[in-house]
Amino acid sequence: MGDPGQCPSPRALPGSPPPLSTLTLLLLLCGHAHSQCRILRCNAEYVSSTLSLRGAGLCRALRSYALCTRRTARTCRGDLAFHSAVHGIEDLMIQHNCSRQGPTAPPPPPARGPAAPGPAGPGRCDYAARFWRLHGRAPGFLHCAAFGDPHVRSFHHHFHTCRVQGAWPLLDNDFLFVQATSSPVTSGANATSTRKLTIIFKNMQECIDQKVYQAEVDNLPAAFEDGSINGGDRPGGSSLSIQTANPGSHVEIRAAYIGTTIIIRQTAGQLSFAIKVAEDVARAFSAEQDLQLCVGGCPPSQRLSRSERSRRGAITLDAARQLCKEGLPVEDAYFQSCVFDVSVSGDPNFTVVSQAALEDARAFLPDLEKLHLFPTDVGVTLSPATFLRPLISGLFVLCFCIQ
Repeated sequence: MGDPGQCPSPRALPGSPPPLSTLTLLLLLCGHAHSQCRILRCNAEYVSSTLSLRGAGLCRALRSYALCTRRTARTCRGDLAFHSAVHGIEDLMIQHNCSRQGPTAPPPPPARGPAAPGPAGPGRCDYAARFWRLHGRAPGFLHCAAFGDPHVRSFHHHFHTCRVQGAWPLLDNDFLFVQATSSPVTSGANATSTRKLTIIFKNMQECIDQKVYQAEVDNLPAAFEDGSINGGDRPGGSSLSIQTANPGSHVEIRAAYIGTTIIIRQTAGQLSFAIKVAEDVARAFSAEQDLQLCVGGCPPSQRLSRSERSRRGAITLDAARQLCKEGLPVEDAYFQSCVFDVSVSGDPNFTVVSQAALEDARAFLPDLEKLHLFPTDVGVTLSPATFLRPLISGLFVLCFCIQ
């Protein structure tokens, strides 16, 4: 994908023209960039260059955006995000009376990412040490995971089995954007599994350049999209790094500058995601970013009911229970997820998926009393205010219908 340019600070979005916010959200929610398609780079460069533009400046940015899409058109055939961008550009150029011929915008300047006060240099890129100096105590952390068909454990210890298909954001805040793309486990099945993960570490002053990591089934790289294994040449570049515990099946990304560790695994033909993140980082998002599975869990319409989770699959439930019991003796949410996955997929290897998710939770959770979740935790209903606002709700309907 190359360097996708600079991501804007989402807190600046309320000051941008409403049509730009709408287009931006549509591209993020519906994006399915192929590995050769460079549309995410076009999207990011356009968004970061238009946060405060009006008039002729906006037209120059739109012409640059159109030029970028034309350059990547050959490798983006059939890509939803690409076609959404092309139509969006056309609509905005008509709306703002922009001519198709004329000057284009210069490359966007480096964004000033969010950072806590402190001296410049590597020291400010150690979140835990900086937090201790400022507050005299260790920071708090949160854990989220997505694994299996898929099952989502939110920051608030809600546990959902989801039917989400297509691209959905797990995280979307001032520092991180994480998107999971899912497809049905088997033909005609309600259950889906994660086939692709895209993680954007946003530009942060002295610490890191913007970095993009993208994994797909059978392609779990040990480097960012630009081939690097750290945050770049800035003074704190080493505060972001990739380590490969098991090449091709287990990658760990450490982002010390934001107190975050991410584990990505491939098992049984699907990807799993686990994160330990500083509380302040996880909560650094605006009202426009309230669609995050790690924050609100799966929207109610996308949760599999208990009756759906209990249907007979390729392996009987009793046989699945016996297989799962060997590695998961506690009949908690992880055990129930294992039974569901093994039964529906017919693949005993899914026992390893739930076991690994439990071990990641054991390593990442600050409070091990919250490790095991039981049926009473699985179906917790969240307040409607936690979910979609009217604009995002409309985009969700569009996204879901055109998958």
